[in-house]
Order: sequence, then C-alpha cells, then structure tokens
Amino acid sequence: MIQNKEVLLQKLGLIDYQQAWDYQEQVFKGILDIKAQNRTLPEEEQQITPNYLLFCQHPHVYTLGKSGHLDHLLLDEQGLAEKEATFYKINRGGDITYHGPGQLVAYPLLDLDNFFTDIHKYLRLLEEAVILTLADFGLKTGRIEGLTGVWLDFEEQKNPRKICAMGVKCSRWVTMHGLALNVNTDLTYFGNIVPCGISDKAVTSLQQELGRPVVMQEVEERLLVHFQELFDAHIVEKAHEERY
Repeated sequence: MIQNKEVLLQKLGLIDYQQAWDYQEQVFKGILDIKAQNRTLPEEEQQITPNYLLFCQHPHVYTLGKSGHLDHLLLDEQGLAEKEATFYKINRGGDITYHGPGQLVAYPLLDLDNFFTDIHKYLRLLEEAVILTLADFGLKTGRIEGLTGVWLDFEEQKNPRKICAMGVKCSRWVTMHGLALNVNTDLTYFGNIVPCGISDKAVTSLQQELGRPVVMQEVEERLLVHFQELFDAHIVEKAHEERY
C-alpha cells in the first residue's frame, strides 16, 4: 500500500456543531468507502486514501461521548436555552465537554494506515502537538496518568487545570473527532457541566494563564507546525468553499 502523507487543511470558521459533525461523517465515510473498494482491487489499481484536518470554532454547545453520564450536564432544557447553548450525544469516546467561541477545535480525519496503526500513539502525538504549541507561548503543560488531554500543574498536581480536551473515534484505522484547545474561551460555561466527568480539577485557557487574549491564528500556525513534524505529514490548505 502507498502511504499518503498529505493532509488537507480546511478552516471552517465558526460553524454549527451539527453541521461540522455531518461534514466529518461525510469525509469519514468517503475514506472508509475507498478502503473498502481497495480491498477488492489489485494493488496497482488501488486508490490512495485522503487525510483531512479541520480547524473550526463552535457556537456554545455541550457534547456527551459514549462513555459519558447524562447527569454530568447540570442544565435542563430551559437552562440550555438561557445560555444559548445546544446539547448533543455523539459517537466519540470520553464524557461530556464544552465547545464555544474562542476555543480552537481540531478534527483530524486521518487514515492511520498512511502513518502508523497505533491508536495510543495517535492520541499521544495529538497531545504532544498541543504540549509543544503551548510551550511556544511559555506554558509548561503535560499529561496526567489515567486522564486524556493536556494539563497545567501536571507534576505536583496542587492545582491541576485542563487546557485541552480530547475525544476520538477510530474505525478501520480512520479517525474522526479530535481535540479542543481553550484559547480565549469563556470558562464560565464549564461551570454547567462536570468536565470530562472529572469533578475535582479545574479548567483553564491560554488567555487565563497568560493574562491576555491570544491571537487564534498564531495558535493555529504553531499547532500546524508541530502536527506536521510529529506525524511526518505534508499539510496543504484547501479553500473553504471546496469543503463540500
């Protein structure tokens, strides 16, 4: 099999969660369809599978993963309406999380057959890309054993704070969903949930830690540099209007 290291970057801007999810499902299915077809063809007739990386932000929304508990959402329908937020049960791993303006959401839709077939390595490299990005802004972050995502005060854990949540789906080595990095996020929205099912640890953002707003494009650029290096990928930006 020929490995395709090209990753098509698409910046979707501020996009409704359902619309982005539908688009992910469309791309995900397209990659799986190519893989299924390739299994019936001789090697010289097989198509390479594409890889995508979607960057976006969402209006206020809470999403609950397959292993999550509904009681970790502390709002009823009226409360959601008052917060101008929506709620979805979705097909990624993990518990409940929040997405909103000022948060960089990255959805890699990769055929890991193009890179490596190891889901744990995939998750660790996503975390590493974020850790290196935050280091570029002067923040020392890392992992806490047994918990996904990226944390401050991850060593002594006197006041551990999560700055990046992660939750992925992988089928036949094709990935979807991804990570949410708090850049200039309104952190009060996390007060309406038990974030990722963890009740004893705080949530933070780049803005909160640095004491100033951060230019989103600068964060995107640094994350792309580290993603490209860690995955040995070649990123090509694809025009926004071409995404459908």
